[in-house]
Amino acid sequence: MRKLFVMLVLSLIPLLLLPQFVAAKDWYFKPSQNNQPSTTEPEYESLLKKYHSVWIGNTKEKDIYLTFDCGYENGYTDDILDVLKQKKVPATFFVTGHFIMDQSQLVQRMVKEGHIIGNHSWGHPDLSKISNEKYKIELEKLKQAYTELTGRTDMVYLRPPRGTFSERALKLGEQEGYTTVFWSFAYQDWLRDQQKGGDYAYKSIMRRVHPGAIMLLHSVSKDNADALGRVIDDLRKQGYHFRSLDYLMAHQATPSFVW
Repeated sequence: MRKLFVMLVLSLIPLLLLPQFVAAKDWYFKPSQNNQPSTTEPEYESLLKKYHSVWIGNTKEKDIYLTFDCGYENGYTDDILDVLKQKKVPATFFVTGHFIMDQSQLVQRMVKEGHIIGNHSWGHPDLSKISNEKYKIELEKLKQAYTELTGRTDMVYLRPPRGTFSERALKLGEQEGYTTVFWSFAYQDWLRDQQKGGDYAYKSIMRRVHPGAIMLLHSVSKDNADALGRVIDDLRKQGYHFRSLDYLMAHQATPSFVW
């Protein structure tokens, strides 16, 4: 019986080493009080640093990086783009295959108005649990659609769907030429049937925003669209500057840069 058990365990080892059996990690940050920078687990920070991924900017500078996840359209992205254009604020939009095929005019407008388009995968799978081959297909298919639509090849930022990742996934992303981008601020804004109004969005953002924040917002939120202009104006009054992810990456070598 003991010999049979040992043989069974040994037979399972190759299976457990398959990509889909590698333990996934769910990204999360720990908000701080009084607009102090968020923190996360040292293990996560170490992994992200190893594979040149980011989740927060320089916490000694009052810079903010707006990022939007776009899985599908809910009627508010044009409003968000209107505000960004009026306020002259750059943003990064992480899009899926569905969004780029269904909302090609919006993607073209984003590019025309100077925003960055990031890769959110083609079909929004858990990138930590699919094979290496499938992983590469998910990213390449989205990038090809982006290039065919815009004529550009500058898709270099990746956001894992649902924030689920693994060391293997981070490594693959880097090998494919991407900087994986997580976030240091977010709130539950993506539930269409639980929108609570622009004031709620405004207070949620203003309560937790902090220097160096990479903000995750969802373009399906009416609350975000309603609050965005006011958020930008009032944060600028507090001395904040809205920067692009390109700016963030260009200033990584600054001695005061804090992860």
